[in-house]
Amino acid sequence: MSDGTLFKPEKDFTETLDKQLPEIEALAKTNLHGALEKLLVLEKQTRLASDLSSSTRLLILIVTLCRQANEWSLMNENVQMLSKKHGQLKQAITKMVQAVMIFLDEAPDMDTKLSVIETLRTVTEGKIFVEVERARITRILAHIKKAQGDLAGATAVLCELQVETFGSMDKREKTDFILEQVELCIEKGDWTQAGILARKISTKYLKSSDDVSDLKLKFYQQQITLAVHESKFLEACKNYRDVYDTKEVVDDEFKLRATLERIVYYVILAPYDNEQHDLLHRIEADPRLPLVAKTQYDLLKAFTKQELMRWPLISEKYGSVLRASDVFDASKEGEERWQELRKRVIEHNLRVIAKYYTRIRMERLCGLLDLGQDETEEYLSQLVTQKTIYARIDRPARVVSFAQPRDADDVLNEWSGNFKSLLGLLERIDHLITREEMMANIQPKQKVKA
Repeated sequence: MSDGTLFKPEKDFTETLDKQLPEIEALAKTNLHGALEKLLVLEKQTRLASDLSSSTRLLILIVTLCRQANEWSLMNENVQMLSKKHGQLKQAITKMVQAVMIFLDEAPDMDTKLSVIETLRTVTEGKIFVEVERARITRILAHIKKAQGDLAGATAVLCELQVETFGSMDKREKTDFILEQVELCIEKGDWTQAGILARKISTKYLKSSDDVSDLKLKFYQQQITLAVHESKFLEACKNYRDVYDTKEVVDDEFKLRATLERIVYYVILAPYDNEQHDLLHRIEADPRLPLVAKTQYDLLKAFTKQELMRWPLISEKYGSVLRASDVFDASKEGEERWQELRKRVIEHNLRVIAKYYTRIRMERLCGLLDLGQDETEEYLSQLVTQKTIYARIDRPARVVSFAQPRDADDVLNEWSGNFKSLLGLLERIDHLITREEMMANIQPKQKVKA
């Protein structure tokens, strides 16, 4: 096989082929092997003369005659033999492989089709100039294995290709290929590998044009599946917001409503932190939300107010709507997310209580949270451990203190600041009094009447 450098043909065999090929094709109808022998003689001459167009023409004709005679095994043999010929031009091999790929749909049975696929995979292995063709053949093989129920085999075959390194593959096709790899890994349950493969996709490319909106939606749906599986609810919310930015979703009322509902559900399920708090308020400010998903908007708004939310009332008011969604359905995962929502309501209430109270009795706190003492202490301990609030429990006195004690330095600094502020006010008052006295002295005195 040559190094791929194109040289000017030493001899042009076009006229020779135009004269002899019709006779050889006629011979192939009665004597295929005799016709192939003549073609191989011509192929050697064109190959040694570096006549690319004639060599390509002969390679394609050889495999085509084998296909027309239904000699699939003979075609496989010739493909392997021709690809190994010394000085064979890379472009000619590429065209031959592409021609055989077209014949795959015409295979009489699955065994024949698989034999052709394996032949092409063998021929293209390790050859950069046919990397795209090898990827497409492998994809077809993966589809066959998946249809036969061999999901593990399909995943292994498809994921062995590093298509992100293929410089000759179109960016759209490359992205679609990786998305299919991720999809197979998710179906197989290999979540780690799916996450690794998904990071190979450029989100900048997906957001660059509406022409790839189908790939964008497929990518973010996979990201949502991965995030939800790992209970990364904030990531799921962000991914739904990226879906929300797609024109196809905005123009479809049903998709728009479903997307906005899930944005609300996952942002309130996410653990409280600065990022979640900021995202919560930005979602609330969306003008479409109260118009499209009023119930979800009311629930979201309750989390933005510094007011207590009684879980029994929340469950009664929103339970029927929430439990009807796939996020909080009756499945095991849905039940876990329902309990997670209850936890978020309790945590919100604790943050509100910590803001308005410095000290509170345990009985009163349990009543406000609608919890028993043990469960109240458990949630209180979790928020203290996460440094969301400050609290100390006095068990003998059954009192919870939310006031954070200050050391001597803090008290002294506060006193110093207050004293400086007082001196500043006194200085300001002295300045105003002095100014008024000066203004009074410069005013002309009225003449006393006689």
